[in-house]
Amino acid sequence: MLYNIPSHLTGLSDEELNQSRNKHGYNQAAELKKETWYTMLWDILKEPMLLLLIAVSIIYVIVGNYSEALFMLGAIIVVSGISFYQDNRSKKALEALEKLNEPLSTVIRNGKIFQIHTHEIAVDDLIIIEEGKMINADGQIMYSNDFSVNEASLTGESYSVFKSADAEDKEVYSGTLVVSGMAVIKVKKIGRETKLGKIGQSIHEIKEESSPLHTQITKFVKGMAVIGIAVFVLVWGFSYWQTNNLIESLLVGLTLAMSILPEEIPVAFTTFMALGAWKLMKEGIIIKRSSVVETLGSTTVICTDKTGTITENAMQLPLLFDYKSNRSFKAAEFNAPELSELIKYAMWSSEPVPFDPMEITIHDVYKQFTENDQRKDYHMIHEYPLEGKPPMMTHLFEDKSGNRIIAAKGAPEALLEVSNLSKTEKENLRKQIEDFGKQGYRVLGVGKAHFEGNNFPEKQQDYPFEFLGFTIFYDPPKKGIQQVFKQIYDAGIKVKVITGDNADTTNAIAQQAGIINEFPAANGKDIVELSQQELITLSRKTTLFTRMFPQAKLAMVNAMKQDGEVVAMLGDGVNDAPALKSAHIGVAMGNKGTEIAKAAALMVIINDDLGKLITGIAAGRRIYANIKKAIQYII
Repeated sequence: MLYNIPSHLTGLSDEELNQSRNKHGYNQAAELKKETWYTMLWDILKEPMLLLLIAVSIIYVIVGNYSEALFMLGAIIVVSGISFYQDNRSKKALEALEKLNEPLSTVIRNGKIFQIHTHEIAVDDLIIIEEGKMINADGQIMYSNDFSVNEASLTGESYSVFKSADAEDKEVYSGTLVVSGMAVIKVKKIGRETKLGKIGQSIHEIKEESSPLHTQITKFVKGMAVIGIAVFVLVWGFSYWQTNNLIESLLVGLTLAMSILPEEIPVAFTTFMALGAWKLMKEGIIIKRSSVVETLGSTTVICTDKTGTITENAMQLPLLFDYKSNRSFKAAEFNAPELSELIKYAMWSSEPVPFDPMEITIHDVYKQFTENDQRKDYHMIHEYPLEGKPPMMTHLFEDKSGNRIIAAKGAPEALLEVSNLSKTEKENLRKQIEDFGKQGYRVLGVGKAHFEGNNFPEKQQDYPFEFLGFTIFYDPPKKGIQQVFKQIYDAGIKVKVITGDNADTTNAIAQQAGIINEFPAANGKDIVELSQQELITLSRKTTLFTRMFPQAKLAMVNAMKQDGEVVAMLGDGVNDAPALKSAHIGVAMGNKGTEIAKAAALMVIINDDLGKLITGIAAGRRIYANIKKAIQYII
């Protein structure tokens, strides 16, 4: 591909590359620990309940009861084998979700453009990033053209962010996606020093939580083991005092102690858990450790991200606002004659071959509701890329007869400023923009202009634009999400929304999803200033937590845990990973979820269907009840 790159951007020389590599190393973040088969087996065998079975087997050998010892050894093999088999199956299923190929990156070095493996990126490299590509290092924009990026994986914002070398916000981050245009960035941070890398490293420091029932049973088994040891010592001592026979007294003490140790409990617990994990996998739910299955049934609070978890993470166009008629039209009314001009110019102001989800939607609407599709008849003769504060973009098209189309779109305020509207008209439109924002919508303004000749103005803002109206987008809730949350509430579980998005959008989506909310949303910036007790108080009454960054999400999950709640965290982004790891059970989305989120979570919903969560909760509660019955019977 040919790139129109300024000649002064030549990139690193070989010598500069070596110096950078020696100082900063390679672009490799510290990976999350991946379990091998022997570490998985060791984790299973060092469980207190398995250790109890091993201890019992040794005692049977000592007292000469070899048949019982053989039976207990068989139980150990069966119990550990079931757990190992199920955990290994989950591990392999997760590996199948991971990306198979390492991505390539385009760099400029020694004045030449070529591709390298992403791990070879060095600090101060010049990287070319373009539409549809993932950014693989943190850096600063040196040159750009119509450039926008989706940072939802880091921030939770589902909308594209427009950036340029001249804008205040010229930083780009590893793990984010280029939505439109292209840019040349100078790499500032690589590997574990990037935002993505630091979040990955922070996960190592977070201790995973044991399930409540597992904790209770482990405590019970340990207690019984202590009692058994005490009984053994007392009986051995008393018997030896009476008989003066050391071996006979030892056997009497061990025999009586064995009657106290509940060796059947580990067998029942592990079997129920492994079978539960196996059944859930058949339902499309991967459980990494079978011992956490019952945690779903014990959950008292579900904390969920918004973008990609509650919502589709896809832009829809539910409304169009036509300025001339001063009214909004729903999607079913897009065939109204009044909208033909607005739809037409919204399409012409978009890229001819769109990648941005909003522009793809605009093209689809144009194709569906325009009788005479003129896209093949016109070609672009001039383009003003996305720029300005607030940003806008303008395209000029012409057909063979010289008929010209000049179309612009961008931030609504930008279009209002360049349009021939009165002060009163602009104020009325600003009120409309505010109202749409409160409903969770993303608004873009659309305008048209007329210009003769080819001596085009230097700036697009110099055209005399006529304001046409607004295109009104939003990221809709997933289908059936209301029923999912209704069932969660019916199960007596509280719901908290913890998102990086703004309060207006979050509140609107929460209402549409059926989430009960009676208090104002809390802001992540304010949360970090609160004490632990204040966080606990806030968590009890507040449902919506907005503008939340990873540390704030983690703080709220920890506060709820400290308040005695059993917390399940749902998320799909990099910014959710620390909270996913810290929660009693982290639940990641398998389809749209980031790799770091899936690695941090203990449970992965393969097809992102939250309805599967209800299946998991029901299964967890059923297993919890069965284990309690089994323990009561054993005791």
